[in-house]
Amino acid sequence: MASPADRTSSLLFTPLKIGNGTLELKHRVILAPLTRNRGVPVSEGTSDAPNREWYPDDLVAEYYEQRTTPGGLIITEGIPPSLRGGGMPGTTGLWLPEHVSGWKKVVDRVHAKGGYIYAQLWHSGRTTLEPITGVPAVGPSAVVWEDPEEEYSYPRPGSTEMLKMVDYPPKEMTVGDIRDTIQEYCDAARAAVEECGFDGVEVHGGNGYLPEQFLSSNCNVRTDDYGGSPEKRCKFVLELMDELAKAVGPEKTALRLSPFGLFNQARGAQRMETWTHLCRELKARQPHLSYVSFIEPRYEQVFSTAEKDSFLASWGLDSVDLSHFRNIFGESIPFISGGGWNEKNVWGVLEEGKYDAFVFGRWFISNPDLPRRLREGLPLRMYERDRFYGPFPDRERGYTDYAAWEEEEVVGVSA
Repeated sequence: MASPADRTSSLLFTPLKIGNGTLELKHRVILAPLTRNRGVPVSEGTSDAPNREWYPDDLVAEYYEQRTTPGGLIITEGIPPSLRGGGMPGTTGLWLPEHVSGWKKVVDRVHAKGGYIYAQLWHSGRTTLEPITGVPAVGPSAVVWEDPEEEYSYPRPGSTEMLKMVDYPPKEMTVGDIRDTIQEYCDAARAAVEECGFDGVEVHGGNGYLPEQFLSSNCNVRTDDYGGSPEKRCKFVLELMDELAKAVGPEKTALRLSPFGLFNQARGAQRMETWTHLCRELKARQPHLSYVSFIEPRYEQVFSTAEKDSFLASWGLDSVDLSHFRNIFGESIPFISGGGWNEKNVWGVLEEGKYDAFVFGRWFISNPDLPRRLREGLPLRMYERDRFYGPFPDRERGYTDYAAWEEEEVVGVSA
């Protein structure tokens, strides 16, 4: 544990400019994008026409407000730009009037407390299914899911029937589909910035979702301009970022990447070649991005550290870290790290120049005042893992019922 002197002098609690210098954060403890599935259904739905759309209400606004600090940055849960891009129960999109009004309420609450908030744009691609969204899933290629027994996380709407991923391979996107999808991203970004008032948008380019599916050689077996080599596999992501920069401005556009991730069957080869080309091109084409956010190489959602190390070693990457990518982006684009950071291991890292800030997930869930607890060395309250992902009938539990430090002291809650 850090000493009081280490905490008070840490770069973690010093200002950081993002957005090409247009925004100045007062500290570097950032709320990570976290899927929580707490949205409200747009309609009651029927067995013949189940509800597939959800919107954020006052409870969602309260959740983000609780985790807001003056000058602090919040990144929302993943927000699909279209029904085809999401469909998971409880996740809220950004294409309906209900979506816009709900997210505007969230943004207004965060801004009222002096915070900043970015909308993370998230397209599931091949990881969603037609029975969930009501439309065929899409991906860079019509590659069947590898595990014949793996099931989707939620049952078919209106049923308890679980769905096997292998039974619903994605439709290979045509060039027209690619252009339409990029347009959907841009429409959502404009709605986020111009109508809801978000300070910017972050593209979810990791965790095996659509952008990473294009980057991954096992998901992308195309032979046209969008596949077949590291350079061509980067084309979709680069075009997407170019168009988003045109739509809302590069200073309001950011990207999250997981070059070494395994989630959602991201098993692509040529990791260093692919992501190196992507980052070099991105830096050259969009030198004024708001920031880039990377997931740590050894952090993994579905495998143990030992299993992840085994994968990295099999790729010849047993000693890899993020310094290669930090060097590509240099000092002009803020470089943010996420994955496994806590109250014990964050101290002294920023001072080494490896990163400019950290994103925190699960510890921010159970400690809405996390920046203060880190700064003052206050105990962290443990989270309820089985309450991470809804929907739940009691939506507040494990969501907005975690107390700030003063409230814990009053009611005698133990850490």
